[in-house]
Amino acid sequence: MVIKSSSFQYDLFDKSFEDVAISIIQQYEPPGGYYLAFSGGKDSVVIYDLAQRAGVKFTSYFSMTTVDPPEVHAFIREHYPDVIWKKPKNGMFQLIRKKSMLPTRVIRFCCYYMKEIGGSGQTVLLGVRKSESLNRRNRSIYEESRRTKGKWFVNPILDWTDDDVWTYIRKRKLPYCSLYDEGWKRLGCIMCPLQSKEGMLRDAKRWPKYYKAYVRAVNDVIKSGKRWTGMTGEEVIHWWINGRYD
Repeated sequence: MVIKSSSFQYDLFDKSFEDVAISIIQQYEPPGGYYLAFSGGKDSVVIYDLAQRAGVKFTSYFSMTTVDPPEVHAFIREHYPDVIWKKPKNGMFQLIRKKSMLPTRVIRFCCYYMKEIGGSGQTVLLGVRKSESLNRRNRSIYEESRRTKGKWFVNPILDWTDDDVWTYIRKRKLPYCSLYDEGWKRLGCIMCPLQSKEGMLRDAKRWPKYYKAYVRAVNDVIKSGKRWTGMTGEEVIHWWINGRYD
């Protein structure tokens, strides 16, 4: 019997937030073990540690996007060598050429093809939190995927705040990616449109090779005649970042 998240939290109200998370992980442990989605960010570091403390069986997977920060790759290789790396069939730049478009806040085809493909038919352990975005405020501790039938998600730190996450990391002395110490609040794809204009510009400056790769991919679409006719790759990327064409 599936216990609703609200009831589950109420029953464990007298426990600490980390004890509640561990209890949730234990409660929903599948017979074959969890598929732990590991991104290399602070939330997945916490989830990994909680799963270990919970004593459950799990296998960790990192879904590459081909536009992950190099620092994230280095961090995972150094501190989490047991994580299995999953390469996408098509990387970001191949998808841009194939679909003749760039990902946007509304149309995030990149997430669908590169981040959400793993764990079919399994129970996926995630570090999703409500405070991260408006779309995540309606998420539940235990829920079925809307896209893949038979795929379930367990979100044990759904109600944690950023302060809760960092308090746990410092208390447990867990390693974390160096980008956080350089001012990054969240780690994701380089030039992800979900971040602010300033964030996209910062990414372009920090990783210019990736910026140029985006421009090349857009230029190839323009040459194909399928989209952005009469514009240059630089102009399209300017529109993508700023939300307007000057």
